[in-house]
Amino acid sequence: MFPDRILTDRLRLDRHDAAVDALAFYEHVGERRSDTIAAECEWLNWSPHAHPAESAGVLESFREGWEERDSATYAVVPREGEDGAGTYAGNTGLSFDWDRHTATLGIWLREPFWGRGYSGERAQALAALAFDRLDLELLAVEAFPENERSIRAIEKYVDTMGGREEGLIRNHLADQDGAVHDVRRFSIHRDEYAEAVGDDDAVTFVDDVDFGNSDGSGGSDDADD
Repeated sequence: MFPDRILTDRLRLDRHDAAVDALAFYEHVGERRSDTIAAECEWLNWSPHAHPAESAGVLESFREGWEERDSATYAVVPREGEDGAGTYAGNTGLSFDWDRHTATLGIWLREPFWGRGYSGERAQALAALAFDRLDLELLAVEAFPENERSIRAIEKYVDTMGGREEGLIRNHLADQDGAVHDVRRFSIHRDEYAEAVGDDDAVTFVDDVDFGNSDGSGGSDDADD
């Protein structure tokens, strides 16, 4: 139901649990492996991983979400021509509320890949997945009000796709430590998306990719491999 791979102009999104193994994942999310992970997790509701077994457990949750159709999580990889091409840049995905015909966006990017517009590019790719392939009605995204960098990126791509800010939802999200947070929520309706974007999404879906014994890079970005 979900494509194994999504290609945009600058990015390759690969099914995360198939394309990235636990040790490769841990190199980027481990509290003792990455010098930038603390800053990268500042506004997220998860913490740096304590050991590779934790990374393996997260990958297993990605697999379960995919197979049970509760979520679709992708590794973000810059394509040829980009600085850091072929490198694991983070992850992104959709979580689904099928009864409400709604998908919610999520993203985590490594610090070296901030400021490139990747958040907006993958958001438009996942919007195409939600609306064009999965026939959903609403795409939502939430962020902590204090996360100004993310809010600016969200405002830009939501406006590009014809959406709007719904407002502040108080005490909406609890983090791993039990703290409860407000969020700002934005959404895009499929009709707004169709009017704003039309057929200009420039996205390719690739099914049945053979990731083989992945080393964490997810292989090449050929559409037919």
